[in-house]
Amino acid sequence: MLIDYIQAAMRRAKYQMLADNEGFVGTIPGFRGLIGHARSLEKCREDLHGALQAWMLLKLLHRDHDLPVIDGINLISSKIVSNARKKRRPRKAA
Repeated sequence: MLIDYIQAAMRRAKYQMLADNEGFVGTIPGFRGLIGHARSLEKCREDLHGALQAWMLLKLLHRDHDLPVIDGINLISSKIVSNARKKRRPRKAA
């Protein structure tokens, strides 16, 4: 499910060549604050892909509810997130 989500998000990526041959910048619409940057387009894609993975992990870890639904994949309501929440609940003292 996570791989499908990442692949679907990367298919939406937009790349822009920077002025003065400074490289490329990549973003994914709907993913606020996520950006990739590199000298070549391929390296920019790789940077954006890595940034997306780190961004998703932080969002899930902090239980942020603003992860976009991509191609019908909703990570917030998935069992993966639900199980992670169950594991993080503090135990009651005896």
